[in-house]
Amino acid sequence: MRRLLRVIIASGIALATALLVVAGTGIFVVRHSIPSYDGTVELPGLDADVEVVRDANGIPQIYADKPGDLFAAQGYVAAQDRFFEMDFRRHVTSGRLAELFGKDALETDKFVRTMGWRRVAEKELGLLSPSTRQYLDDYARGVNTYLDQHSGSGLSLEYAVLSLKGTEYHPEPWTAADSLAWLKAMAWDLGGNMDEEITRTKLAATQSARSINSLYPAYPYDRNEPILPTGSVAADGKFTSASPDNQARRPMLTKDFLKSLDTVDKVAKGLPELLGRGDGIGSNSWVVSGEHTTSGKPLLANDPHLGATMPGIWTQVGLHCNKFNPQCPFDVSGFSFSGLPGVVIGHNSAISWGFTNLNPDVMDLYLERLDGNGALYNGKIEPLKMRTETFKVAGQKQDEKIIVRETRHGPLISDVGADEKQTGELAAKGKSPVPYGVALRWTALTPGRTADALFAIDRAQSWAAFRTAASMFEVPSQNLVYADREGHIGYQAPGRVPIRRAGNTGNMPVPGWDPKYEWTSYIPFEAMPTEFDPADGIIVTANQAVVPKSYKYQLTNEWDYGYRSQQILDRIRAAGKLDVNSMAAIQLDTKNRNAEMLVPYLLRIGITDSFDKQGQDILRGWDFTQPADSAPAAYFNVVWRNLLSLTFHDQLPESAWPDGGSRWFEVMRNLVVQPNNGWWDDLGTPQRETRDDILREALVNARAEITTKMAREPSNWQWGRLHKLTLTNQTLGKSGIGLVDKLFNRGPYELGGGSSTVDATGWDASKGYTVTATPSMRMVVDLSDFDKSRWINLTGVSGHAFSSNYTDQTDLWVKGQTLPWAFTKGAVESTRKHTLTLTKPGS
Repeated sequence: MRRLLRVIIASGIALATALLVVAGTGIFVVRHSIPSYDGTVELPGLDADVEVVRDANGIPQIYADKPGDLFAAQGYVAAQDRFFEMDFRRHVTSGRLAELFGKDALETDKFVRTMGWRRVAEKELGLLSPSTRQYLDDYARGVNTYLDQHSGSGLSLEYAVLSLKGTEYHPEPWTAADSLAWLKAMAWDLGGNMDEEITRTKLAATQSARSINSLYPAYPYDRNEPILPTGSVAADGKFTSASPDNQARRPMLTKDFLKSLDTVDKVAKGLPELLGRGDGIGSNSWVVSGEHTTSGKPLLANDPHLGATMPGIWTQVGLHCNKFNPQCPFDVSGFSFSGLPGVVIGHNSAISWGFTNLNPDVMDLYLERLDGNGALYNGKIEPLKMRTETFKVAGQKQDEKIIVRETRHGPLISDVGADEKQTGELAAKGKSPVPYGVALRWTALTPGRTADALFAIDRAQSWAAFRTAASMFEVPSQNLVYADREGHIGYQAPGRVPIRRAGNTGNMPVPGWDPKYEWTSYIPFEAMPTEFDPADGIIVTANQAVVPKSYKYQLTNEWDYGYRSQQILDRIRAAGKLDVNSMAAIQLDTKNRNAEMLVPYLLRIGITDSFDKQGQDILRGWDFTQPADSAPAAYFNVVWRNLLSLTFHDQLPESAWPDGGSRWFEVMRNLVVQPNNGWWDDLGTPQRETRDDILREALVNARAEITTKMAREPSNWQWGRLHKLTLTNQTLGKSGIGLVDKLFNRGPYELGGGSSTVDATGWDASKGYTVTATPSMRMVVDLSDFDKSRWINLTGVSGHAFSSNYTDQTDLWVKGQTLPWAFTKGAVESTRKHTLTLTKPGS
């Protein structure tokens, strides 16, 4: 993203921004966009007045007589708080970043436009129920009313900064498709293994199948329980709670094929950062029945782990019909995305729900054999679908164009990043510049009804209604946990998951010309894993395996390896009776189960030098927890990073270097019992190293590194001094100009936790110790009394850099604290700080 801002920087933005901030008008400019949360505002199309009540944290609770008024008000409120974020998101999802940031954004735009996220979103509009379509239009009406009343720096400070480069930009009206397109972005973040397919394929060029398989170990069912310990598909096709093939297949490693994969890899890896994705993506959720709680009613917890952004990816909201009835069936509160109406995760007056990523294998890469503007399939040449995409570019008078080509399997994403001009010219002439291309088949590129599912969940009052809603939830596939006020708990895996004719073929690219590798259908919803009121009263989902090996269909081989989920399960079983506070305490658990396994091996290594031995000695007696002030955690994680580097960097390409997450926990667990395994050998030395040689070197190197980075005395080491989070604005916060960055960014914050701990503050061991992903919010819902529930957001509800609600929840989040979650009218009244009345014109 930093490259996207070079044009702006060259235009003197740093100087201009400095003048704005220090000049007498600067205070006006930086605060101009901060909205008023009080007073009366006209909103066309309302049937009756709508009241927006906010607490001290600016969290809105919206009260209306009809759904149309409710969602129009939500759109107005979202635009008040987060319009620049909404506008940025729709530019990402429609492949139009270059309109804001110039030519350096084109490569990202071309990739998104080639996949066609916005085109798919527009097609989905016709599939939705009339009520959902109306809610989306009502929301857009509210957003557009705010746009009619505000512009430029009055919308957001970012627009004032962008205008300094001399480009006139006026946001166009919001549309229903803008809201739907963001679901494609979340599906990209949460729904595919494309990067692993590419990595495995590249490894196959240099590594044996046995070596590759050792880097992708099987799920440890004997140690870490799946979500549903029993389960299969019965004769009637329904799931009943009564061996995936993990062998690496050697693909067609032609020079052209590998070149195409390099192109795909390059452009794809630039995209997740824009969407807030980071290393360590995952989530925790769990639900316990009343037999495990002090109240006798269920408790439900959820904390999705996503890339840390500024503002945070979630916004909090309550949506309340003044009279709850079939004509106005919403009384719901929770977390949503700015730009999307409704509530995504939370509770209504009867039920609560949470999400974690199922991470099914819903993406396949197809190697296509091209012939002009055709592709070989089953012995015949099939014509490619072709369309022209046009890009407006800030600072450039002439538009740019590409030709997008699609096979029967999907868009040729390998065309992006190549010489698009040559590709387009040859495509227009019916020729192909290369004999091979790479096409992406992905469930999210087929229009679906996930938006219907979200509103149906918001309305659901029972397990049956919740499951009916889940049946429409197509992408991204999630683990849904459920609890209701009647005392029931449940689990449902929804989503569109392909069944492949050749079985488990999703680990590496497959030949697109062979019908053997087609998708034949999708796993029927009735056969998807589900459970209702389990005997032990506990359901834990933390991205671990969902089902045992007995399950008929293949969901994925990309499970998290279950270190977080098993720690949560062990904590629940040992806890006795739980309340909201004890559930929240489990969310903050920092135990490193990888350290628990590895430290005994480290302590057996003989070290004679007293200076080096000080580091090793600090691990003795450690309880393996990782609070921010922990010296053993600081040293262990430096050892861990050095150990991964010494073991694997000499034998793997940089793109495959270990990130240090749960897969690498499992790889190392298997490797340490093989002291003479070839991975231990350093290929850069004449001698052959063994396990203990590498462990010793990692201990010694870590002692030197932590001394340089922090202090000589181990008593002064602290994990949080290495493991820091900076909340970074996704656009101007990445300018590389200190003054501009400080306007929009916040931090750094010193954090505990780590990758694959329950308090999942992820970091990438191939790059450093900086936090890349976090619990993006935390919530605990008390089904005995919703007003006893607790919630916290990573940042605040506001996207305005100088608002008091920009990061007012962050300090609490860092400390592991939460806010009271007012739900009933009386509880909301007791926290009322602001009241905005939306009224129809002329009333």
